[in-house]
Amino acid sequence: MVRKFDSAARFIPADPARRTLAGLREAAAGCRGCPLYAGATQTVFGEGPARAPLMLVGEQPGDREDMTGKPFVGPAGQLLDRALGDAGIDRRRTYVTNIVKHFKWVQRGKRRLHAKPGPLEVAACRPWLEAEIAALAPVGVVCLGATAAQGLLGRGVRVTVDRGKLFRSPLAGWVMPTIHPSALLRQIDEAERAAAYRAFVADLARAAEALAEGEEARATA
Repeated sequence: MVRKFDSAARFIPADPARRTLAGLREAAAGCRGCPLYAGATQTVFGEGPARAPLMLVGEQPGDREDMTGKPFVGPAGQLLDRALGDAGIDRRRTYVTNIVKHFKWVQRGKRRLHAKPGPLEVAACRPWLEAEIAALAPVGVVCLGATAAQGLLGRGVRVTVDRGKLFRSPLAGWVMPTIHPSALLRQIDEAERAAAYRAFVADLARAAEALAEGEEARATA
């Protein structure tokens, strides 16, 4: 029986040779590190090339992600793909994941609506993200939204203030917070939505610059 708030740490493979992205994905499928697994269809682990230089971290999978088992395949993911292209980032060279791997939701009629994961759920799931980062060794990490940003950089980070800034971190060369693309989908006014999208692309363009600089430094090291 799982304690109310356990940790994913005990599900991380003990053998370092199994801590590849493939090995971690296999192990995460059976994670029972917090109660969210009970209401989810499946674990939604990260996806992308094993040597992707850029990692994108969101909050948690949504309804469509929960059903397919793949991250960022819903409307927010489609918008993210568009913004990455506009910022000059090749989506095929990114690894996308979430700081929480199970869908937290509430029932509203026939619909399952997103429910924000709490700090204990984020903390319980963080070992998976740390293991993903260790296996990937990305040049940089972009945190999409406050949950991911505060989960990696601390509660003092405010996306509205710190978005687009590069933070040094022992986890990667740099970590940059920005908004989650789902925030753009909630914008009702068209002019405001367009302005918010341009600001989001500008943040990603800053990440693209830092990524190019980091890859050049790696190549000459």
